[in-house]
Amino acid sequence: MLEAPTEGYEDAIVVPEITADNFELKHGLLTLVQNKQFFGHDKEDPHAHIRYFNKITSMMKFPNVPSTSVKLMLFPFSLEGAARIWLEKEPPRSILTWDDLVSKFINKFFPPSKTTNLRNEITRFQQRFDETFYEAWDRFNDLLRACPHHGFSELHQLDTFYNALNSNDQDSLNSAAGGNFLDKMPRDCLRIIESKSKVRNSRNKPVVSKVSASSSTPGISPDVAELKDMVKALLLDKKNQTQALAPVKAVEESCVTCGGAHSYRNCPAIDDNVYRDNIQEYVSQAAAANFNQGNTIYRAPIANQI
Repeated sequence: MLEAPTEGYEDAIVVPEITADNFELKHGLLTLVQNKQFFGHDKEDPHAHIRYFNKITSMMKFPNVPSTSVKLMLFPFSLEGAARIWLEKEPPRSILTWDDLVSKFINKFFPPSKTTNLRNEITRFQQRFDETFYEAWDRFNDLLRACPHHGFSELHQLDTFYNALNSNDQDSLNSAAGGNFLDKMPRDCLRIIESKSKVRNSRNKPVVSKVSASSSTPGISPDVAELKDMVKALLLDKKNQTQALAPVKAVEESCVTCGGAHSYRNCPAIDDNVYRDNIQEYVSQAAAANFNQGNTIYRAPIANQI
C-alpha cells in the first residue's frame, strides 16, 4: 500500500498512433518551436501564438503523417511557465484533437471578458486628432487582429472605420469612390482604402486656423480645447515669471535744503545750528497752514524775521 502509484501519469493530449515508417521529429523543428514560447502573461496574445505555431509546423511535411498529429506532439514544447502548468493540470486524455486543444487554450488565456472589451474598442474606434489615415487604418487592423473572433462582418467593419474618420478623410474616400463610399461593394471599399493608406505622408488632418482666448468656444473638439488651455497656462506662467524677476529700482536720496543727491543731514550748505533752525521754521509754517485750512478767515503769512 505504501508503494508509489504507477498509473495516472498520462498526458492530457492524446496523439493518434503514427504508422509511418522511419518517422522522426528533427531537432531543428523543436528549436524553432521553443524559440518563441508562450508563458501565459496578460500582455501575450494567444491568437498570435497559434498563428506562429501553425506557420512553423506547416514548414515540415512528413509522408503518411497527418499535420494535426505533428501539431499535437509539438505544442507542449511551445509552452512555458504558467501556460505549461495549465496544460499539465488538464485531465489525462481530455484533449483528443487539434481543434480541442486550440479551443481550450484560447478560452483559458483569452477569456470572454477580454473578448467583450476588445469588441467594445472596435465599436468605439475613432481617428485621433493628430493621426494620419494610414495610422488610423493600421491601428484599426491591430484591434481586429487582436480579436479575430470578434464576429463583425466585413461590411460592419468598413462602416465602423469610415464613420470614425475626420471629414477630410471621409471626403477623400467618397471622391475616390465617385460617390458615397459605403455604397460600394466591400472588396471595392477595401481596394480604395488600401490604395489611400499607401500614401503615408498624406496627413489629411483637420486644420485649426485660430485659437481663441476662451476654451468654451462651441464647435471645437476636446483636443483643441485642451491645447488652448495648455497654451494659455504657459503664457500666464511666463508672464508671472517675468513680473517676479523684474528689477527693483533703488531709492535715490535728495536733499530738501539744496536739492543735492545726499541726505539733508549731510548737506554741506548748512551747519548743525542752521539745520535745526530750518527744521523748526518748517514745522512752524506747517502748523500755521494746518490751522488756516480749518478757518474761513484768510491770513497772510507773516514775514520771516532774521
